[in-house]
Amino acid sequence: MSVEPVSSSLLVLQQVLDSMPPVRAMQLRLEGYADGQLQLTAPLAVNVNDKGNAFGGSLASAMTLSGWALVTLRLRLAGFEAEVYVADSQLRYRAPVYGDLHAQAQIDPDSDWDTFLSTFKQRGKARIGVVAVQPGTDGKPAAELSGRFVAFAKG
Repeated sequence: MSVEPVSSSLLVLQQVLDSMPPVRAMQLRLEGYADGQLQLTAPLAVNVNDKGNAFGGSLASAMTLSGWALVTLRLRLAGFEAEVYVADSQLRYRAPVYGDLHAQAQIDPDSDWDTFLSTFKQRGKARIGVVAVQPGTDGKPAAELSGRFVAFAKG
């Protein structure tokens, strides 16, 4: 993958995120994609709860949207236009977050991009496992999401 298609695809995905009022209010920003991992950030100031730390719903949204963006990006880079949805997910909140949100998504270790993309090409739909984390302290995640995302061909 060259840098230009990734950069331009991330710009398009950022525009999609910005077009959704709740997401725009969270001020989510796609920060990059490297080594199979997509990163997004959001400022704590607009995602804070009554205790002064990150609102759990914002953490869940950031991790879910990082998974959505990861799958959508990989499909775009492979030349496919698709509608991507989260099919199901599980969340674990392990520690409060007192700083900005930094969701990091990658495919589940039991999943494979080649299989996903091949299935999508053959059937016009496919699903893949994704894991996302909000880093915490001491190298431990503050929150974790594991989920399945599905893609359907447009048109």
